[in-house]
Amino acid sequence: MISITASDYELLLAPGIGGSIARFTYGGRGILRGQDAPTSPLDAGCFPLVPYCNRIRGGSFTFRGKTVRIAPNMAGDVSPLHGDGWLGPWLVESKAADRACLFFAHQPGEWPWAYEARQTFRLGANGLEAEIACKNLSDEPMPCGLGFHPYFPCDGQTRIDTRAERVWEVDAQVLPTTVVPATGRYALDGEPACARGLDNGYGGWGGEMRLTYGDGAVTRMASPDAHFFQIYSPPQGGLLAAEPVSHANAALNEPEERWGELGLRVLAPGETMRLRMHLSRL
Repeated sequence: MISITASDYELLLAPGIGGSIARFTYGGRGILRGQDAPTSPLDAGCFPLVPYCNRIRGGSFTFRGKTVRIAPNMAGDVSPLHGDGWLGPWLVESKAADRACLFFAHQPGEWPWAYEARQTFRLGANGLEAEIACKNLSDEPMPCGLGFHPYFPCDGQTRIDTRAERVWEVDAQVLPTTVVPATGRYALDGEPACARGLDNGYGGWGGEMRLTYGDGAVTRMASPDAHFFQIYSPPQGGLLAAEPVSHANAALNEPEERWGELGLRVLAPGETMRLRMHLSRL
């Protein structure tokens, strides 16, 4: 566990638990859901998504004549989720009082390409600037997608305000089906954040979200590189996962000619992709 601080912000990182953010506070109050010593990324405040985001339908996709098969990696879900980075330890590459860099290396396995990833975290008076980067170390092109998976506390008074154009409805396995306008039960413009019964991906995201709490506190999240947004607001309430992601859920299962519109990148050998996220208390 390592801690960095600046102004009234404190960030506690758990490198060995999937490169997670254990907790992130402002003036001692949690901006993210947090724990002092999480034992799983699913109990932490945030974890990285690399080299793909969300689900792969059937655990299989085809890329330029190569069929890739990946086993389920989370209990209770038939689809593999969120890539490799959240499942393994990260190394502390550097640390200062107000910044840190974590490093992760992947050797070919079920995901048959070698890559390295870095997360950089920097605190200042304006909050947290985080970045995740992935570099293709293979000698052939590699599909790639990036994201962050932050969990926010919420209750019946918490409101979410963000802009998205469309949303994918999902089936019983939380895989996308029909695309519909982000209105009605899917609306996110000043609507309740908690207990919505949502587990959906949004497209045409405006790149910024605000959560307003009952006491007037406001959390702002921005990600200028993410044009897709994943929401998990379970019916029982208590938390909200609001994920800035570079591509749509199950995009790897679509034909490669659609990958551009769905946000997936193909990295040439040696090429790097980056995604940023800013978190602050207003």
